[in-house]
Parts: sequence; structure tokens; C-alpha cells
Amino acid sequence: MFVENKTTEFKRVYVEDIKNTIVAFANCDGGTLYIGVDDDGTVYGVDDVDGTMLRVTNAIRDAVRPDVTMFVECHNDVMDEKPVVCVSVQRGTARPYYLHGKGIRPEGVYVRQGASTVPATDAAILNMIKETSGDSYEAARSLNQHLTFNKSIDFFKKRKVEFGKAQMRTLHLIGEDDMYTNLAFLLSEQCTHMIKLAVFEGSKKSVFKDRRELSGSLLKQLEEAFDYIDRFNRTRAEFSGLDRLDMRDYPPESIREALLNAIVHRDYSFSGSTLISIFEDRIEFVTIGGLVKGIVLDDVMLGVSVLRNQNLANIFYRLRLIEAYGTGILKINECYNDYAVKPMIETTCNAFKITLPNTNFHSQEQKASNTLKMVSSTSVTKKEERINAVLELCRSKGSIIRSDVESALGVSQSTAILLLRELTGDSVLIKKGKTKNLRYYENKHRSG
Repeated sequence: MFVENKTTEFKRVYVEDIKNTIVAFANCDGGTLYIGVDDDGTVYGVDDVDGTMLRVTNAIRDAVRPDVTMFVECHNDVMDEKPVVCVSVQRGTARPYYLHGKGIRPEGVYVRQGASTVPATDAAILNMIKETSGDSYEAARSLNQHLTFNKSIDFFKKRKVEFGKAQMRTLHLIGEDDMYTNLAFLLSEQCTHMIKLAVFEGSKKSVFKDRRELSGSLLKQLEEAFDYIDRFNRTRAEFSGLDRLDMRDYPPESIREALLNAIVHRDYSFSGSTLISIFEDRIEFVTIGGLVKGIVLDDVMLGVSVLRNQNLANIFYRLRLIEAYGTGILKINECYNDYAVKPMIETTCNAFKITLPNTNFHSQEQKASNTLKMVSSTSVTKKEERINAVLELCRSKGSIIRSDVESALGVSQSTAILLLRELTGDSVLIKKGKTKNLRYYENKHRSG
């Protein structure tokens, strides 16, 4: 008996939703659509065979993306001595196929479920993309095909690199199916992957001082993230004789390389954001996605580079943002060759973290520590005088803050911090409150 099933569909006359069935057949196991046959299998025939075939082929050409015409054959047949239009569809190789006006969303992507044509689920759509594009995120077809590239066009133009349709194909922003890839999505204004930056008070994530969230083209995020971090990369002056030496908290080249590493090497198949945290003593760059399989941290430290996003890295290379693959971590370490503190690299199965130490902060702490040690070793009396001065200050004011010690003893901020830390550790003082509300009190219950 001639009945509808997963690969067979009847339509008594031409209707607009015929294209939904064509999409469903191409996304599944193929099938044949018969126009001129009722749902119960009764053949009524078609009055205008040529006109009907023309409407079908025009609808398929204009409404279905990617181009599915090579998998469709439209011909006429005779059933029960009546003319019928048959539309045979093969399973396509560029799934998911979708309605141009709806996009790669459930309302635009159809599949066969038994004898019915139904919208595909989000999971089914992603599975089809993975099946036809492989495991490479950047090579897979973008779910959003309505992309704009104003910022990227400006960025390429500024660096005198061509960025037309031909170049977009060469750079793999447009795939062989003439569709935008995920790589194009990453460079578009519609990119939803984010960089989140935060500035914290002190060295812990207790109090926010400022924060920023960046989205859109990765090239735009790169510029804005670097400018934001640079605002907090302070310059401190030191003098050698008559010469003034300006010292940045962080070597700018180390920030640039850490930021590029976070953007080029992150795993964009996850939706989590890249996190950049700025503290008083360090900056942390945390990137989603651990090391590529087969690579260990020791390999990275030697300059070995296996790229997760080969095409994205190639674009950054063409834009002269990176000079060669695998040199970023080496450059970061070289930036700290003349400093006692060194960058720290940590990795897990799903994350990569670079910590850049604040060179000025650690230099000041070391100087203050050396000064305190020298004072302690040369004069016990001097230490007692300081303890007595702090205690007298506490008794007269009831409690003190760090700046009180700086003023009363005529010492630097770092020295005051170390002195208060030592007195608290020796139970001479006790502290109450946190950060801005932190105050020190005499410990009246201490022994001795």
C-alpha cells in the first residue's frame, strides 16, 4: 500500500511548506515528495505540471540554505493515469539545511519524525554541524549567519591587510558551502564570547574597585582589554644620581603576550568567559581550555606550540599581532629576566592561567623587608622604640590605621605594613575589620 512514512510525503497541491519537507529530507535520510497525491494515497494529479515544477525549483533555490539543488531532482510521473510531480531528495553533505528567512534555529531547521516534518531541536542542530564540520570549532558553520564585520574591516585596513570576500574565503571565514564559519563569528560584532576584567583592592578577591565586560569582535576586545589593563599599569619613578628612571608595574610586552595567548588559545566551544583579574601585587589571566591533548606544561615552557585555533592564529599572524607560533610564553619570561620575581604558569584539564607579578610592588616590599631586617639586626633598642611609639599611639587614639604609623614614625607604606604585620604576629597588636575598615588595637591581654 502506498503510504506516507519517514521517506515519503504526499501533497495534493503545491503549498508553501513543501520547502520544509525538502529541508527535512536533506537533513535526514532523504525521501520523495509527491505533489498531486492526497494524504490517504489517493491520486488526484496536477493540472499544471510545468508550472508546479517551476514553483518547486524556485522555492528550493530561493529559500533553502546552503544550496541543496545538487541533491534534489524534480520530475513528472504518471500514477493511476494522472500526472504527478515527484521531488526526490538525497541526504545532503552540508547539514543542517535551513530556511533562509529563519536561520539555523529550530524554527528554520526541519527533520523527519516518522511521517511528519518537525522543527529540529538545538541538540540535533549542533550534532549535524559536528557531523559535517568535524570537531574543529572555528571551521564549523556559525549558527548565526547574519554577521557584520565593521570593526574587523577597520582593523585590517589600519594594518594594510586586504579583507574582502576573497580574503575571507582564504582565511576560512567563509566555508566551502559559502556559509560563515565560527571563525567569522569570532571576528564579527555579533560574537558573544567575552573577556571579563576586574580590579580588586589589595591582593584578594574581597573588594571590587572596578570591572568591565567586553564582547563583540575579538580584535575589538583585544584593543579594549589592553587599553583597560594599561590604565592600571602604573609608572613609578626611581632616581640614580641625577637620572630619573620610570618603571612600569608590569612590562607592557608581557601584558600584550599574555592577552594574545588568552585570546588565540582559548577553547571557544565553551561559553565561559576569559577572566583577567588585576590585584595590587599581580595580574591573573585565566583562559577556558587546558593544554591541547598530547602537550604538557614543560613542552610549552620550551616553546612547543600545538594550536587549538589554527586559522585564528593565522589571522593574528597576518595582522602582525604575533610573530611566530610558540614564542609567547618565552617572551613573557624574557620580560622578567632582570627581576627577582617571575611569572607563574598553571594549567588544569580545562583552564590555563598566567600570573604576572607586579615588579614595583615586590621591589618595594623587598626594600622594606631588608630595611626592617637591618634595623632589627643592628639595634634591638630601635625596635623597642618603634613598638613603644606604636603602643603609645594606640593608647592615645584608642586604635590606629596604617597611615597613622607612617606619619608618626616617618616610614613608607610598605615599611608600615611590615611593621604592623610583625607586631600583630607577635601579639603586640590585634586587628579588627577588613580592608578599608581595618584598625589595630593594643593587645592588653598579652603576656610579658
